[in-house]
This record gives sequence, structure tokens and C-alpha cells, in this order.
Amino acid sequence: MESLHFSSGDLEATQEFLSSAYTPMRIGGRPADTRARISRTAAGGLSVDRLAFGYTMAYDAGCLGKVCLVTMHSGTIADTTGGRHEVFGPGETFLLAPHDRPYAGRVHEARYTITMFDPALLGRVSSLPGGDEVRITGARPVDAAANRRLGAAVAYLRDHVLDEVSASPEGDRLLVSTAAQHLAATVLATLPHTAYGAEERPRDTRDAGGDTLRRAVEFIEAHAHRDITLADIAASIPVTPRAVQYAFRAHAGTTPLGHLRRVRLARAHAELLAADPADGTTVSGVAARWGFAHQGRFAAAHRRAYGVAPSVALGTRRA
Repeated sequence: MESLHFSSGDLEATQEFLSSAYTPMRIGGRPADTRARISRTAAGGLSVDRLAFGYTMAYDAGCLGKVCLVTMHSGTIADTTGGRHEVFGPGETFLLAPHDRPYAGRVHEARYTITMFDPALLGRVSSLPGGDEVRITGARPVDAAANRRLGAAVAYLRDHVLDEVSASPEGDRLLVSTAAQHLAATVLATLPHTAYGAEERPRDTRDAGGDTLRRAVEFIEAHAHRDITLADIAASIPVTPRAVQYAFRAHAGTTPLGHLRRVRLARAHAELLAADPADGTTVSGVAARWGFAHQGRFAAAHRRAYGVAPSVALGTRRA
């Protein structure tokens, strides 16, 4: 778990901090109010930063090397890269820049959240064969509903996952990896990209039989406690990720990651039943260990599957 905080009214200090925290950049302007506040929470390759600038600031920056999503809360950001002038305002979540290209723009008295992760994760959660590279081809989500969905995914990560990680260190790895996969999958579902609308291939449907489903389920059962993705499941068989998706859809009525969540829920339930509350075992600790960051959602899923709240199941087998 990593955290940092910065607050300054000095433009040179702000430029130095931004260059060290993100990528080398130059900032400029003649603000009357030079306040800048930045805080970061990061774990397992994910980072969420909260930024607030009380002035208009121009920037010219190098490559970030990360997928960088910006969620606007107030003010505006204008992308001026390559002579463009595209303005983003409150309520919008967008891609700041391609991970491997420099960018430029202007922040106007804005409060916003920056969320960053490794671009390779997009390939790991996509349905392209072998975890092929996936590139985002547009900054804005495809429609208003997609914008709301992407913003909600960022808010979930910011307000629930990283807070839960800081409170439950033993759940760091699985909590963060599950959240990262969820965010990357949401990016692919909401932003235009190179895999968007890819055509179905005959091999994918040919390999999507019962044997693929059986082997995928076996792999998930054996590795549910680990950080696994759709690409990992497919490689274990081996077939394409899309074939695994088709197999689950045709023969199980769910998705591979939906089945993985179901297995993890079952493991969490079994752990709750066998636990001894006197040893300090808690519902939140068990949930975190199996990758569930949002306690309300975990409780609701547990109640749907087993008919009781997790707190009722805790220690039942020992009673």
C-alpha cells in the first residue's frame, strides 16, 4: 500500500512534484491563486489520485506509460495535444492520453480524480487470443450510459477497494487484482478500442465445447485463490479467450469471471462456517481474502446464494 500527499502554493514545487509523480512536464500560467493539492493511494499497480488546482494551469507532458483515466468533479480540462482543443467537464470520465504518447492541455480551476493501471491488463482481460495488445482509440466513452458505468467503476475503486485494502492487509493481493480486472474490463466495455466489434472466428466456436468448459472449471477451482484472468484460463486449456467465453455462455449460462466469483463466494462461505469468531475472524476479513471489497455487495451476494447474512454464517459449523 502506497500513499502520498502534496499541498503547495509554489508553482515550481508543483511542477517538480507532478514531474516525479506522473511524467516529466512543464506547467505555466500566471495564477492569482496558486494552491495545489494532490493525494495518492496505490496498491498492486493501481493508483487513484485526487487533485485540486485553484488556478488555470497549462501543461506539456511526456508519455505516462499507464492507462490514465480522469474523472471530473468541477472545473474543466482541455486537451490541446497536437493542436486539438477538446474540453471535458464535471461528470465526465475519459482517457487523458494514449499511454505511449506525450500530451498537452490546460486545467482550469478543477477538482478531479486520476486512476492509472498497466495497459497490458487490457489484453489480459480481453477476448483477443494470447492477450494481444489492445489500444484505446478514443478518449470519451461510447455514450452517456457508458460514461456513467465507467465513472461508477472508478468510484468503486476509489471509495471502497483501496480503503478496504488499507484496513485489511491480508486481502491486498486478491482484492486489488480483482478490482484491476473489473476496471480494465469496464474500460473495454465503455471506451472505443482496437478489439471493439471484432468478428467471431470459426475456431472460437469450434473450441467452445463441453471439454473446454470442463477444463476451464477445473482450472478455476484449482486457482480461485490466485490472481487469474480470462487469458490465464484460456491458456491453461489451451484455446482462445473467446472460445472460453462461448463455452460458458452455451453450456453454463454465465461467464468465466462470473463463475470465478461464484467459486470465491463459496470458498468465503465455507471459511465463515468453519471460523471461530473468538480467534478474531471477521466477515470483512474473510470477504477481503477472497477478493470482495464492497461489504454490502458481498453480504447481498451471500444472502442470495445461501439464504443468510454472512454474519449469521460466521462460526455456524463450530456452534
